[in-house]
Amino acid sequence: MSTPELARPIRRKPLPAGTVEVVASEAERAALARRFGVTAIARLVARVDLVEQGRAVSAEGTLEADLVQPCAISGEDFAHSLREDLALRFVPAGTVPAEPDPEIEIELGGDDLDEIEYQGDTFDLGEAVAQTLALAIDPYAEGPQADAARREAGIVSDDAPRGPLADALAALKK
Repeated sequence: MSTPELARPIRRKPLPAGTVEVVASEAERAALARRFGVTAIARLVARVDLVEQGRAVSAEGTLEADLVQPCAISGEDFAHSLREDLALRFVPAGTVPAEPDPEIEIELGGDDLDEIEYQGDTFDLGEAVAQTLALAIDPYAEGPQADAARREAGIVSDDAPRGPLADALAALKK
C-alpha cells in the first residue's frame, strides 16, 4: 500500500493536547489535486480537536480549502473556497460491523459520525482530512461564465432544450 499524499499519523496514547492543525504543503496539495481531478489546491488547512472515547478517538473540527477547478459547463478554470465541518471517529480494526444487508435500509442521524478503522496504536488524521475534502468537492461546480456558456450553446433552461434541432423536433410533434 502506498503512502497517502497527506499522511499525518497520530499516536492514540497519548493524544496531542489542544487543537491539531493539518496544513498541506505545496507538494501535498499538488498530489491531492491530481488525485481528486481538480486543477489546483491553493490552500488546505484542517483544525481538529481529538477526544479519547474508550478505545475510539473522536475528531471534530473544520476543513478549509481554496481550489481551482474546471467549470462543469464552460470548462474554464475558476477559483473558489470550501469550508466543511469534520466529525469523525477512529476505531480499532475489527470494531466496525460488517457490511449491512443491502436490502435493509439504515437511517443515520445527525449524531452519527464517519467511523474509520485503524491498526496498531496510530491513525492517519491526514488521510481522513483528504477524504473529507474529496467528498466536499462538487464535480459539477459551475464557474462565473456558466450562464454565458449556456446562452452561447442555445441552452435557455435546464427543462427544455432550445436551438435549431429542438425547434425542428417541436415542429414535427405538431
